[in-house]
Amino acid sequence: MFEQFDLDQALLGAINNIGFKKPTSIQQLVVPEAMTGKDVLASAPTGTGKTAAFLLPAAQHLLDYPRTKPGFPRVLVLTPTRELALQIHEDAEKLTALTKIKSGVITGGVNYGSHKEILTSTTDILVATPGRLMEYIENEQFDAREIEILIIDEADRMLDMGFAESIDRIVGEARWRKQTMLFSATLSGAGVIKFSKEVLTDPVFLESNPSRKEKAKIHQWLHLADSFDHKVNLLLNILRQEDVKRAVVFANKRETVQYLSGKLYAEELPCAWLEGKMPQDKRMNAVDRLKDAKVNIMVATDVAARGLDIDDITHVINFDMPRKADIYLHRIGRTGRAGNKGTAISLVEAHDMPVIAKIERFVDERLPRRVIEELRPKNKEARIPQKKAKVKKSAAQKKAKAKKQAKRSKKK
Repeated sequence: MFEQFDLDQALLGAINNIGFKKPTSIQQLVVPEAMTGKDVLASAPTGTGKTAAFLLPAAQHLLDYPRTKPGFPRVLVLTPTRELALQIHEDAEKLTALTKIKSGVITGGVNYGSHKEILTSTTDILVATPGRLMEYIENEQFDAREIEILIIDEADRMLDMGFAESIDRIVGEARWRKQTMLFSATLSGAGVIKFSKEVLTDPVFLESNPSRKEKAKIHQWLHLADSFDHKVNLLLNILRQEDVKRAVVFANKRETVQYLSGKLYAEELPCAWLEGKMPQDKRMNAVDRLKDAKVNIMVATDVAARGLDIDDITHVINFDMPRKADIYLHRIGRTGRAGNKGTAISLVEAHDMPVIAKIERFVDERLPRRVIEELRPKNKEARIPQKKAKVKKSAAQKKAKAKKQAKRSKKK
């Protein structure tokens, strides 16, 4: 139970109001260690309660050591995408609803004037994307010297997106902080480990091993495709299946997202779409339409792979395969959340096979190949042999081998 963490009654009340029953494995690991003030390096899959694991100790610190004068934020959470920043801010407001702790969010893609109140009035917890926050620091509109706790979320993705320099500078600006926590879905890359050594001091390393209920089960398989048009037909067939209640379709390019969303509407499959250069209000509207079930399909580039936090997505479909195996893991993490089962389906052309091999090594399992009979691939490279064909071929080989052996015996 959450009472074991010696949290303030106001935080326990909010936890109860939200409906959390008992801590997840990552919360059980992180909260006690973080509340001692230690630096934390933590690895946990998405959808396992990671956000509350760092917000609860941060909020408890603010309650234990109340602010004595107005000023800039004392807790800073850095995150790679606008969507994820907004989600964390929403969670922070829910968890601190019964306290006087004030939260704010700063991201790119919105009018600079919308951040005026955060920059000029007292805010306790700030959630921000690195680029826009760095602009305010450079313009001397934001002072990082008051930050006591720095939390870097989705560190692996942050580095992939090229934020390393901005984060380094923000870390330097907040050098008087008392505690730093760094969270990453994967610690397989050398970059995250190297980065953690630069920003953390004698950290405790915590790696979550979620329970079966938390981890859920994501069923993964792939369909081999002959061409782009073949993939489109496979996608339409899958999205019309009865068990597909709410789906996210990933594509690599903005142009593909726009084409697919138009195609789905033409086929009477209404959808929302999300890509990097959309204005913030349109992005938020797209996410809200999916959350509110006004549409049940979202077509997106990888901008949504980390920021889309909806518990009941039943299917993730990779229309295009990601270029890196860890991005595949982040994509499929949009389903199978909060103990629910999920399905991840990849549509694969011949040129995608090298990345499939990398993904299979990364997840340590072979992705089953499945066929929709009326859309069976025609190209030899993509065709999945039928069992009968294998048996016939094997029998023919055995017969030929027997004939050769018989001829050799006669010669002798």
